[in-house]
Amino acid sequence: MAPTITAEKAAVRKWVKGLPLSPADKTAGDDALLSRFLALPQTAKAETLLLYYGTGSEPDTACLLSPLMEAGRIVGLPRCLDKGRMEFRRYLGPQRLRPGPFGIPEPDEGCPVLSPTPQTLLLAPALCCDRRGFRLGHGGGYYDRYLARRPIFTVVLCREALLLERLPTQPHDRPVNLILTERECLSFF
Repeated sequence: MAPTITAEKAAVRKWVKGLPLSPADKTAGDDALLSRFLALPQTAKAETLLLYYGTGSEPDTACLLSPLMEAGRIVGLPRCLDKGRMEFRRYLGPQRLRPGPFGIPEPDEGCPVLSPTPQTLLLAPALCCDRRGFRLGHGGGYYDRYLARRPIFTVVLCREALLLERLPTQPHDRPVNLILTERECLSFF
């Protein structure tokens, strides 16, 4: 019997999570990825930036929060809701963050909900990506559900070693507009 796409995705997740990443490689990769993200024309034009709070081997996106706010940008972070849904709420400083259901800092319920506009850019997390524009997340489907209802320009930061030729995909998987690695910029728009 052939493995299901769900099983194939689980195997890729397990493989990615088992790869070693030294602190020095993580720091160097983060620096390159975040610098490239900040240099994007789409980042410069965006009035609102919907980010994620990087954890584990993900790029440390938390270091983007204060500089973007100081530059007068509206910055949002996801807040997980019931039934695999999420919303983005405005980031109002570290004192307004609370651990969410997965232990990831989220804006508290007093932070305003953000509604995307054509000038919104969403930075989506990914364990890995492929050269067709697909990302593989942690498996909760939060971002695919969110993006299915909103046409937002979407960017993913992907370590070069985790850019694969082809990921297993399902009909609900949403491709992104742009994938940045430490050396490449792949556009899908």
